[in-house]
Amino acid sequence: MRLGITLQETYTLVLVVLVLLAIIGTSYCQWAIRKAVAPEQIERIRVVNSRVKMGWWLIIVFTLAFWAGQNVLLIVFALVSFFTFREFVALTPIKVSDHWALVVSFYIVIPLQYILIGLDRYWLFTVFIPVYLFLLLPVLMSLRPDNDRFLERVAKIQWGVMLSVYCISHAPAIMNFDITRFGSSPSLLLLFYLLIVFLGDLFVVMASSYFGGKTLRDNPHKTVKGILVGGFITILVGYALFWMTPFRTWQALVMATIIVVTGAFGDIVISSVKRSLGSRFLDGDKYIGRGNLERLAPLMFSAPIYYHITQAYFSANW
Repeated sequence: MRLGITLQETYTLVLVVLVLLAIIGTSYCQWAIRKAVAPEQIERIRVVNSRVKMGWWLIIVFTLAFWAGQNVLLIVFALVSFFTFREFVALTPIKVSDHWALVVSFYIVIPLQYILIGLDRYWLFTVFIPVYLFLLLPVLMSLRPDNDRFLERVAKIQWGVMLSVYCISHAPAIMNFDITRFGSSPSLLLLFYLLIVFLGDLFVVMASSYFGGKTLRDNPHKTVKGILVGGFITILVGYALFWMTPFRTWQALVMATIIVVTGAFGDIVISSVKRSLGSRFLDGDKYIGRGNLERLAPLMFSAPIYYHITQAYFSANW
């Protein structure tokens, strides 16, 4: 390792730091909520607190990646995809004739996508959903004698699977990279990515709450100024965490910038999707099955980009 310590010592150090930061952040938010008086101030703190609590999920993923192994990690992400897709379907008008397409998507596509990742079938898991499934779904739906808004129904299910399964599955696929020759590990590379995604969303929400400014059209919790300030801080954090990756300092800076920018695009798109479906934003305490779409929006858009750029980096051996 670049810090002169072993990988095992690095894992332990990072875990301890993450736990301490999560405890401090959660405790501070709870204290701030009790001290707050104005309803607007309480609401802002609750939004920040919901992001801080996501740090505990990051710790769980981190622990599974390092000590429980990739198979358990894949199961966790498969469950995340399942609940996220379920939330998407719940927001989308579904007809009885869509039944078999949904059954295939939930109970065949999700497990098979993560099995392919576990088997390290890069050439297949990257095309399985956007090619084969996208051709299969309209066939299944056309077998039922219901042509009412057929193209719209097919597109919604395809888009839901693309976001909830295909895009999210690229995050655990990072564990398949063989980077031992760089003195690093795929677990740390995954953690670097998840930290940038998590901190980027947290810093943007905090900066939006503190600096204010013009809110986004489809997301009242984030402002243009908050995105710029929070994104800049996150990029600096990514630059400082270069030692966790096989990247050089400038490369870590570039990768952090890519994650932040693509994550912001994902946030904007998912916000528009949810608002177009008549959904309101959920920033309460429930995480499984509610509010997954907006909380995972930065990951959905940035995970495939980060994965393929990293894949190209290792292939080119820059």
